[in-house]
Amino acid sequence: MEIGSKIRTIRNRKKITIAKMSEATGLSKGFISNVENNNTSPSINTLQTLSRYLNVPLTYLLLEKKQQMRVVRKDERAYSSFNNLKIQHLTSKGGLRMMQVEFPPGTSMGETNAHEGEECHLVLEGELLAEQGEDSTVVKKGDSFSWNASVPHFVKNIGEGKAVVLISVYSDTEFTDI
Repeated sequence: MEIGSKIRTIRNRKKITIAKMSEATGLSKGFISNVENNNTSPSINTLQTLSRYLNVPLTYLLLEKKQQMRVVRKDERAYSSFNNLKIQHLTSKGGLRMMQVEFPPGTSMGETNAHEGEECHLVLEGELLAEQGEDSTVVKKGDSFSWNASVPHFVKNIGEGKAVVLISVYSDTEFTDI
């Protein structure tokens, strides 16, 4: 873990000198320099002092690289298709993934489907039939719906134009495809 590098980056972004930080926290300039160069591991109390001074949560300093914010630029997104559906993989983090799915007119996700996890959907465009178990409803632009994905479910575009849906899926299993 490179906590020191993170502290140095935050300090530099806020245009704070080591001397000013030393004076405000009571920590020596040499100690702060050693922390920032990852030559020493500060105690939790020291990290708390630094995080308060820098006005960042202590937990942020403790995040590992894979736990930090992840950005997927529009031109870096992965795309796939399934049953004539166009799937744009927007992002994923741990067991959560988000995608945008385009249903051409008359298309569906195929057969009724069931899998581990929870799903939330936001209809961005079009009109869809959403079914789960014995429940069936028509959803349109601006509507949202969610379900436990382990119960068989089905979605079909019943409108005349394409339908676009933002879908978030959560599963206890970490996703690695995005």
